[in-house]
Amino acid sequence: MSENVVHLHKPHDPPTPDTAPTVLTVVPDAPPARPVPLWVRSGRAVKTAATHESTRATARAVARHSLYTLNGGRIVARRAWDGRTGSRYERMIRAAEAAGNLEAAEEWEERLQRFRAARHHRRMDLLHSPVEAAKGVAVGAGVSIGVLVALGVAMAINTGQVGDVITPLTATVDFIALLIRIVQVVWGPALSIGPFLALLALWSVGRKQHAAPAWALPANIRSGEGEPITPSIVVKALRDLGVPALARAIKEMGDAGASMLGPIRIAGCGVEVDVTLPSGVSTNEVQSKRRKLAENLSRHEHEVFITIPQAARTVRLWVADSGALDEPIGPSPLVTDDTMTADYAKGRAPWGQDLRGDAAALSLYQRHLLITGLSNQGKTVALRSLALWLALDKSVQFLMGDLKGVGDWAMFDGLATTLIQGPTDEHVIQVTEMVEGAVDEMNRRIQAPPGTVFPPLIVLVDEAQVAFMCPAKDAEKRPYGGSKANSRYFMAVRKIHNQGRAVNVLMWQGTQDPTNENLPKLVREGAHTRASLALGTESQARMALGDKAVDGGAAPNLLRPGLDRGTLVVASDGVTIPAGQSSITVRTHYIDDDAAEAITDRAKALRDGVTTLHAIEREEEHDPLADIAAVIGDAPRVRTKDVLARLATRNADAYGAWSFIDLNRVLDDTGAEPYKSDGVMVIARDRIARALANRDGDASASAAG
Repeated sequence: MSENVVHLHKPHDPPTPDTAPTVLTVVPDAPPARPVPLWVRSGRAVKTAATHESTRATARAVARHSLYTLNGGRIVARRAWDGRTGSRYERMIRAAEAAGNLEAAEEWEERLQRFRAARHHRRMDLLHSPVEAAKGVAVGAGVSIGVLVALGVAMAINTGQVGDVITPLTATVDFIALLIRIVQVVWGPALSIGPFLALLALWSVGRKQHAAPAWALPANIRSGEGEPITPSIVVKALRDLGVPALARAIKEMGDAGASMLGPIRIAGCGVEVDVTLPSGVSTNEVQSKRRKLAENLSRHEHEVFITIPQAARTVRLWVADSGALDEPIGPSPLVTDDTMTADYAKGRAPWGQDLRGDAAALSLYQRHLLITGLSNQGKTVALRSLALWLALDKSVQFLMGDLKGVGDWAMFDGLATTLIQGPTDEHVIQVTEMVEGAVDEMNRRIQAPPGTVFPPLIVLVDEAQVAFMCPAKDAEKRPYGGSKANSRYFMAVRKIHNQGRAVNVLMWQGTQDPTNENLPKLVREGAHTRASLALGTESQARMALGDKAVDGGAAPNLLRPGLDRGTLVVASDGVTIPAGQSSITVRTHYIDDDAAEAITDRAKALRDGVTTLHAIEREEEHDPLADIAAVIGDAPRVRTKDVLARLATRNADAYGAWSFIDLNRVLDDTGAEPYKSDGVMVIARDRIARALANRDGDASASAAG
């Protein structure tokens, strides 16, 4: 029995800390642990070794390379069989018939017939080849011997030795004997090494084709990225999409679903194929499963686009080559071609590339523009690149408001007629007055004689959401922001949208993260060209592009923020969109600030010189209520028509364009509203005086407070 260990400790809950007695407790030692049997330890070691990652990697490597050799032999045998028979042609014929391409099927049928005819001709030649070969050998041997004898005779005549006649024959025989000895020496090692070389060749073929199960392949190959898109892969991806009616229809088809597919066409950095869905399967069932379809095709979600062409019950799949969309598209022609000019009416701005890799050019002629998206996705650069191109047309005029104010548009100083930069309410007021000035210019152009040609005037506001969200109000209590009928910025934009296009006054806006509050419906729907970078939700995508584009497959909400910076989904008739689609995805060129300055320098050289205003010159302040009181004078009441006429005479710049609506707006909620007297609308002097007194009293009280 082992020794006992004595522990000294105090009992629980002592009466007092000072008087607690010490208690001796005897605790026996724990019994010794039983040794683990050797067979248990050995089993654990074997299990650990068998499940270790290095062991599993080794097993995968052994299986992989063994199967490379085995399946490489199968591939070589298959190729040899295809080369000797018409099976390759027969496969292509069946595939063409399954795809409904009868022309291709007929072409492959003709090739098969030519192959069979040539093969028959070769076989018939083999029947006569032994005799012809024997004759050829006999004739060749005779000629060779004759030549050697003639050579020997010439040597004998030259040397005077009769024995030289057979010297060439002897040398030839010795050379042949040497070759036989060399073959005898090499033959043995060749027989030993030959099988290993053959196995190495089969292994190389299998390795290039990845001819092993997926579990045995390396991780970078096992992922399946980069796998080419074939009809069988597309059908399998659709079958496994999780749409029961679609899977059932594919199983029941005699051609295993091949008849659903149109030709697979190379389209830029990917491929494109139209899929005619079977009865009972709607296009939105496939659209809603874009991610699963992409994964079934061994692609990422952003590498597969689903659109709806004109054909009924059809979806168009565009599948990118793996990783192709993460590659840059190259510099803009504006940067690389310093001789490029622009034509507002007939030209197209080089904006970027579509997913096919073709140049995407946008017509800006008489089209209002809206670009939106999340913050820091390239909105300003995309908008600025269009303005940079159009600046190379010297007839174009610019009014610009940058409500971010960090210098993104500073290179247009000396090019734009007005350039306001800053994020404050005062900057919003300045931008609003700039847009209202454009409305006045639009009205002047509309009233010009018919046939008058006006230069393009681009009214550009970047970060327009700042203007819509501005809480400031003017002296008449009209808000600058908002979307009500008296909201100044909103109404000015709406007026340009309504009538500006006809006289080449166009509204361009860039805005962030669209909502109904910072991008009112009437404003976003007034743009002819609507483009969106990455967005957060489908509802925002509908705000940015409209229901038609989103229902047709446009999905800026599926772009990757940050990774797809500069990629736009565009809905416009100013860009070439494939038939049947309502939008197109454009990867825009990136033009940095230095390159933008170089382009604007070229644009300034085309002009005589532009003086840029950085603030709106305001007219002398006036008080409408006091002016109304002044024009009424001592008369107890005056007709509203006469009040308007007297105001216009008093200050034509301020009141010359006033209507009854403007007059009522000033007098609303003052207690001095026009009223009817003797059948006509009038304004009372006493009411105006009372309204002025109340306003002055309120102002004094506010100052005292």
